[in-house]
Amino acid sequence: MKRPESDCPLCPRLASFRAENRRRFPDFHNAPVPSFGPADARLLVLGLAPGLKGANRTGRPFTGDYAGDLLYSTLLKFGFAQGSFAARPDDGLRLVDCRVSNAVRCVPPGNKPETAEIAACNEFLKDEIAGLPKLRAVFALGSIAHQALLRACGLRTSRFPFAHGARHELPGGLVLIDSYHCSRLNTNTGRLTESMFHDAFGRAAEATTAQP
Repeated sequence: MKRPESDCPLCPRLASFRAENRRRFPDFHNAPVPSFGPADARLLVLGLAPGLKGANRTGRPFTGDYAGDLLYSTLLKFGFAQGSFAARPDDGLRLVDCRVSNAVRCVPPGNKPETAEIAACNEFLKDEIAGLPKLRAVFALGSIAHQALLRACGLRTSRFPFAHGARHELPGGLVLIDSYHCSRLNTNTGRLTESMFHDAFGRAAEATTAQP
């Protein structure tokens, strides 16, 4: 699969932020964060972008910040992960039939990528999808991930509106399941509860085993 280089120049603002973080936090990963999980996975979990002191620090998606606690505990609960999640890349956690990635691979200032940055990184998402031959379902965390997946598939976003728990049957047989992002903001405000997240994820899990 095609991956952005460690000094990817496609997004000048993100490249400048990366250089700044390398000076401020020399022990951090401070580079595009690669996907995590096997290439024969039937399920892809797609987030927004690495967090500054989460995946940008550890080099593994959703590792080191609050969002990862809910995501990886859910993967363990549903059998898509084995081992223990300790919020560090050497915790021994192993994903089973599942891969985790982000629509934007580099950490953006304020956790908010710009439209052009999302578009620039979409080429890597397209390649990611093409490199997953057994992919059956995508679990999109938030509207930006939802839209990025549709664009990577060459589909109009207006045809498939985002809604928590929504199931979208895409051309070619791929199933897209939506969820609010498992961020601290969403869970602290009650917009997303653990039960809501589990219910939405359960639909994604079911989609991996449904007959095409």
